[in-house]
Amino acid sequence: MGFDADGDGTWPRCRPEDDAVIVLELFAGLPVTDYRRAVAWYEKLLGAAPSFLPNDVEAVWEIAENRYLFIEVRPDHAGHAMHTIFASDFDTRVQEIADRGVEPADRETYANGVRKWTYRDPDGNEIGFGGAPL
Repeated sequence: MGFDADGDGTWPRCRPEDDAVIVLELFAGLPVTDYRRAVAWYEKLLGAAPSFLPNDVEAVWEIAENRYLFIEVRPDHAGHAMHTIFASDFDTRVQEIADRGVEPADRETYANGVRKWTYRDPDGNEIGFGGAPL
């Protein structure tokens, strides 16, 4: 059994006190071996230059408000990341990625019709894009 703060069988959720607004940001990291090669590949995959460069070993892309993918040179960890982004514009997005010359390593359609295309960067990190059933 997992953590159950309320004793009701569910995971706890953010519950703002006194109508306070809670903002959650996500930074999903991808360890890489070669900074320039990785930046070039992610620019092709994501269709944009990094949103910001915090230092000389990291590059960050904002893929949605308060949601970021970042690469970081960490050779001992490279190739082990697995992230999936569920996109409402799946068909358009994967076509645009193909138009930029990046093809998925795997294409899956699950029994419920959900689709997932998985891309692998030069280090082997996996970035999947999922889409709702047709």
